[in-house]
Amino acid sequence: VQLVESGGGLVQSGGSLRLSCTASGDVTFGHLHMAWFRQTPGKEREAVTYITTRGAKTICAASMRGRFTISRDNAQNTLYLQMDNLKPEDTATYYCATTSRYRPPTCSSGDYPYWGQGTQVTVSS
Repeated sequence: VQLVESGGGLVQSGGSLRLSCTASGDVTFGHLHMAWFRQTPGKEREAVTYITTRGAKTICAASMRGRFTISRDNAQNTLYLQMDNLKPEDTATYYCATTSRYRPPTCSSGDYPYWGQGTQVTVSS
């Protein structure tokens, strides 16, 4: 499976962005658990949120609850991350990741075998 993120950019503090992640390859998107992670230079990759094949959502970090929302459109093979009330500390490269329906999704990056190339989000103060 190939994953391609888009939608990153520069935004002012308090602004919003919506990231997209499109999946391709010999795979049924609806059979994939999907997740968003983020990473800043010199730090470990941090889990943001994940969504199961059935649409159940989990936020992995309390700092993002109420501001970040994950969603999916199986007909479009696309995962989304709506980010509202962005803060400078949200600046990072954001990655989507996936694991199959046979492997429960978690907030651990090691549980995801497939990753996109990332999209940069920069929040100015």
